Amino acid sequence: MKLQFKHQPFQAEAAAAVCDVFNGQPMRTTTYRLDLGDMTNVQQSMDMTDTGFRNHPLVPELTHARILDNLHAVQRRGGLRPSDTLAGPGINLSIEMETGTGKTYTYVKTMYELNARYGWSKFIIVVPSVAIREGVYKSLQTTQEHFAGEYGKKIRFFIYSSDRLTEVDRFASDSAINVMIINMQAFNSSKNQRIIDKKLDTFRSRKPIDIIAKTNPILIIDEPQSVEGKQTKESLKKFNPLFTLRYSATHKEKYNMVYRLDAMDAYNQHLVKKIAALGVTLTGSTATNSYVYLEGIDLYKNKAPTARLGFEVKGASGTKTVVKKVSGGDDLFALSNGLEEYSDRYVILPDGIDGRDNSVTFLNGLKLYAGQIQGNEQMTALQRRVQIRETIRTHIRRERDLYPKGIKVLSLFFIDEVAKYRLYDGDNDDGRNGEYARMFEEEYENVVSELQREIGDEAYLSYLDKISAHETHQGYFSIDKKKGKKARFVESKVDRKTQTSDDADAYDLIMKDKERLLSLDEPVRFIFSHSALREGWDNPNVFQICTLKPQSESEIRSRQEIGRGLRLCVNQQGERMDESVLGSEVQELNKLTLVTDMAFGKFAEALQSGLAESLADRPKKVDVQLFLDKVLTNANGDTVKVTRDLAEAIYEDLIGNGYVKRGELTDKYYTDKASGTVQVAEEVKDCAASVVSILSTIYDSHSVELEDAHGNNVEAKVDPDKLKKKKFLALWEKINQKSFYTVSFDTKDLIQKAIDKLNGHLEVSRIFVKKEYGEQESKIQSKDQLLQGEGFKQRKADQEVADHSVLGSVRYDLVGKLVEESGLTRATVAAILAGMAPQKFAMYRLNPEEFILKAGKIINNEKATAIIQHIAYNKLDAVYDTDIFTAATLRGKLGQNAMPVDRSIYDYLIYDSDGERKFAGQLDINEKVALYVKLPKAFFISTPVGKYSPDWAIAFHEGTVKHVYFVAETKGSNDTMELRGVEEAKIECAKAHFAAISNSSITYDVVKDFDQLLNLVS
Repeated sequence: MKLQFKHQPFQAEAAAAVCDVFNGQPMRTTTYRLDLGDMTNVQQSMDMTDTGFRNHPLVPELTHARILDNLHAVQRRGGLRPSDTLAGPGINLSIEMETGTGKTYTYVKTMYELNARYGWSKFIIVVPSVAIREGVYKSLQTTQEHFAGEYGKKIRFFIYSSDRLTEVDRFASDSAINVMIINMQAFNSSKNQRIIDKKLDTFRSRKPIDIIAKTNPILIIDEPQSVEGKQTKESLKKFNPLFTLRYSATHKEKYNMVYRLDAMDAYNQHLVKKIAALGVTLTGSTATNSYVYLEGIDLYKNKAPTARLGFEVKGASGTKTVVKKVSGGDDLFALSNGLEEYSDRYVILPDGIDGRDNSVTFLNGLKLYAGQIQGNEQMTALQRRVQIRETIRTHIRRERDLYPKGIKVLSLFFIDEVAKYRLYDGDNDDGRNGEYARMFEEEYENVVSELQREIGDEAYLSYLDKISAHETHQGYFSIDKKKGKKARFVESKVDRKTQTSDDADAYDLIMKDKERLLSLDEPVRFIFSHSALREGWDNPNVFQICTLKPQSESEIRSRQEIGRGLRLCVNQQGERMDESVLGSEVQELNKLTLVTDMAFGKFAEALQSGLAESLADRPKKVDVQLFLDKVLTNANGDTVKVTRDLAEAIYEDLIGNGYVKRGELTDKYYTDKASGTVQVAEEVKDCAASVVSILSTIYDSHSVELEDAHGNNVEAKVDPDKLKKKKFLALWEKINQKSFYTVSFDTKDLIQKAIDKLNGHLEVSRIFVKKEYGEQESKIQSKDQLLQGEGFKQRKADQEVADHSVLGSVRYDLVGKLVEESGLTRATVAAILAGMAPQKFAMYRLNPEEFILKAGKIINNEKATAIIQHIAYNKLDAVYDTDIFTAATLRGKLGQNAMPVDRSIYDYLIYDSDGERKFAGQLDINEKVALYVKLPKAFFISTPVGKYSPDWAIAFHEGTVKHVYFVAETKGSNDTMELRGVEEAKIECAKAHFAAISNSSITYDVVKDFDQLLNLVS
């Protein structure tokens, strides 16, 4: 398999941000005389030259002040806080990129762009470890053809080694783009520092650092927080860098930030996998050895819930652990064939299986939650076994969904000791399974043998049956290749400070096998690796990571191990499965499950704490300052810098629209943002996307919440028999047609519609003058009396209608104000006002500000409606297939966002709001309803304002209602005056679409509840 690379806008933006800081630098190539050293007794070869190529210095015109101006322009464009000065030493630019978003790809692209714009060609990538060094080298290899196709040239790259110093000569003398990869130990440790700083006979009496420094290289520091100690900072100066670029997801020192794509950005923009956690924890005291594990709860519509319980069973050859489905009243003593450890009332209470909190309660008082194990210190091995089993189960579930899409699923186990995976008895021994490998094979066979085989799964089950438990796992560890011995896994040499390994051979093996592991023809699907090998590499199709070792909260916060699986997956063609391919399903398909020995709540808290630390620089509150001096851009690329007046207008409008309360973004904002219906101040309506982008910089704790993998205890599945029902087929045939639209616009018609709406709906409240009189109390008793507002007492109050004199002499440009509100021409606005009924126009004098505000909103609504009223839909030959109902996996938690249903084509309904839950509940019990379905997002109507997916399709029994087939949109209010702008436009488009495709045999409308639906169909 060959991985495909896409041109991602955010990576191009990051490259442009760096390049734009140096606007004003000309395109130049500079040569110099290269020091060849002592040529005595050296036979000069044909390719030996004294011409060197170096990066041209910054021209004198590009002063620090001008660079700072360029930097400020870049920072304002990206919504970043402008730097006060050019923080040094030298010129440093920081780029923040979340793990899994293609950091290495981005800085390789940046090198190409700097070369194309300015001619710079010498780059040194400084990395903190061998692991990251090997990962960078592999990335340069795999992206070489991709970039060569885009830029028409290839990068020459190499890893610096004191044993291969001829590469340094080539680096200096070659005119192409040259990249040296060097880990900090190569110039920072006492031994290696002496080599790079020393005149070497093997290097013709020259110092390697002198030859490198003459090229005036651009330094790229990968993970600077791990590189730049005091000594390293001093050592880096010797490279004589033109400037330094610093790339990381977790900067400690953020010198001159030019681009930011942090964890919140990456998740919200669907650039990385969604994270779920599955905690497997021990509970109980050391006084008991009774092993009980609650794997999960299964809920049913027509019978009591059951639990999947792990316990020990006595057999002919000894005891073994099993997982069995149990019910209320079951006795583990009996089920275990009389094991004494379960004799103390291990009986499940009759109502002891609770799907609300996923728990099981026993007669002896023990209560377990999903993922918990009862046991003591001696039960750790059982805990690891359960972690392995849960990883396999999660893997199989995910694989079953993704195999038909051609996506290979991988799972990764991190362990802390090679012997737990492979044991050796002699020098020439091939090795045998260690404890964890043995557990894996046993549990894999158990999980696969218990798998329920369903119709439609034949291809996947055939694939599964061809792979044995032994061949489907493989270890990636350091390898001992001593002469006269068979190669074997050995413990990695671990750096005490970083707890990582610098074993290049182990990383080379992992990198080399990356593409092979992505192929479905390769049987290896489960990878075991040492926890010391947890950085510098990843695989996009890792969907489960299980850590079979104790984890500290600081390790979880660092997110190193998680980084191995954050990248979005690829299919068998090497195509990245991102939003451009999957749309809104991208993070349901791309989900990384972390199987940990920590309780979910504690693990989530530690992980989110780490994420929050990395987001510490984000603003926490929405205020005027958030927008001040930012640059807004409209669809045409025109920009406007936000003044204080404009910032205040934006902020006040957000409050007026219910988007901001006490400085925090409300649920209404997030709902409208998700549906693309955010309303902004009229002054910046053409720059709405920029306003939303600025609001996206606000820290949102909800965006980094983890999903509890134990939480979703039901999966909505389609009943294949219902898909074949005559009623469903009739409904589906009427709504599955696709369409296209055309639009026209009539200004005269808009003027008349606006006049009619203003005359019929405009109401302006009178201004009242409220008069209140109060007096200070005769005696002030204390400071507290004043603090509590009790030092004054109100004596009188009165209220009267404001007259002309009270309103004052303020003069308004009424036409101009409404032009600002509506974006229409003065002539159009004047015609609307001239046509208003006199009594309505007279309301202007009662309350001018409210008149302008309300009239502006009515005109804007009519403007949006005018477009929609002149839209025409026409049928296409293309139709939606019923596959859209089975393609997406729908999971939820009963009682929280899932409910059992009977009349739907699904067995469970996954709902998004309490309103949907109530609506579905009425659909499900009403005798007039034959069947219904909550339509998936993949079913949509194209409109001029974006895709629109209706909520429900409903079929009623013939003869019980007038309109048998109905498509419904459920809203809290169906008042068209409350469905503003884009939302109303989409609804009107939907009406036109269904009218065009069904010849009026389908009714579509917005309803607020089931009662209103019945009124409409009757």
